[in-house]
Amino acid sequence: MVEKPLHDLNAWVTYFTQNEIPILRKTVRQLEEARQNIDRINGRDIATIVLQDPLLAVRVLAYIQPFRGKHLRTDITTIGSAIMMLGVEPFFQRFESPLTIETVLSNEPQALLGVLQVIRRAQRASNYAHDWAFERHDLNIEEVALAALLHDLAEILLWCFAPRLAIEIRDKQLADSTLRSTTAQLQTLGIRLFDLQLALCNTWQLPELLKTLMDDANASLPRVQNVVLAVNLARHSAVDWTNAALPDDFHAIEKLLHIKREALLSRLNLPEELMARYLSSPPATL
Repeated sequence: MVEKPLHDLNAWVTYFTQNEIPILRKTVRQLEEARQNIDRINGRDIATIVLQDPLLAVRVLAYIQPFRGKHLRTDITTIGSAIMMLGVEPFFQRFESPLTIETVLSNEPQALLGVLQVIRRAQRASNYAHDWAFERHDLNIEEVALAALLHDLAEILLWCFAPRLAIEIRDKQLADSTLRSTTAQLQTLGIRLFDLQLALCNTWQLPELLKTLMDDANASLPRVQNVVLAVNLARHSAVDWTNAALPDDFHAIEKLLHIKREALLSRLNLPEELMARYLSSPPATL
C-alpha cells in the first residue's frame, strides 16, 4: 500500500496498473453462484452482476480492449458487449479467484468503510443515470449508467491502495466545509484525482465515448449532464436528504427530464415530510 504521496502522476498510474484491482466480496460470491449454474445463465446475467461493482466493470473493459482491435472497428462501450465478445466460460476463466477489497483492507477498517460508502454512492449514481437515460429515450442506456458508475473510479482506487491518504483528504474536507475536493487532493497527493482517472483510462485504452461521458467539462451535452446530475445527487444525498445543494440538483434534473418537482420527488421516494419541505420551497436558480 502507498503510505506517502508518489512523486508524480506517472508514478501513480504505474502503481495502479501494476497491481491487481480488488473487487467486492459480494461480487465474488455472486460470480461463484453464477459459475455453479453456468448452463442456465447468459451474458446478460453476468453483466448485471458486473454492473454493481465499478472495479470489476473497469477490469472487464480494460481486459477486452486489446481484442477489439483484432475483431471490431467500433469501440466496446458496454459491459454487455464486452461479455458477449469474450464469452461466458472465458469470462469465468479470466476472473477466477479475484482479490477482494475486504481482504486488501482487512487491517484498515476506517478505509474499508470509506470505500464501501463511495462504491454505494457510485451504485446509486448509476441507478439514477440509468432511470433518467430511459426517461430521455437515450439510444444506449448502459453507456450512461456505466459512465456514472465509473465517474469516481480514481477515488475508489485511492481508498483501496492508499487508504491513509484517502482518509487524510476526507478529514481535511470534514474540518473545512469550504475546501474544494481538488484542493484537498492537490494538498495531499500532489495531483488531482480527475487527472489520474483520465491517465488510467488512456493507459487501459478505455473507449473515448466513456471518457467523454465521465468528464464534467462536457456537461453541455445532455448525456454528460445526465451522468453529472446523477453523480451529484448521489453525492449530496449520501448522508440524508437535507443537504443544502439538493434544491439546485432537483431544479437541474427537472430541466433535464422536463418534469415537475412533485413528479421528481415521487420518483426519488422521499419521505412525506421532506416532500412537503421541498415542494414548499421556492425554485432554485442555477
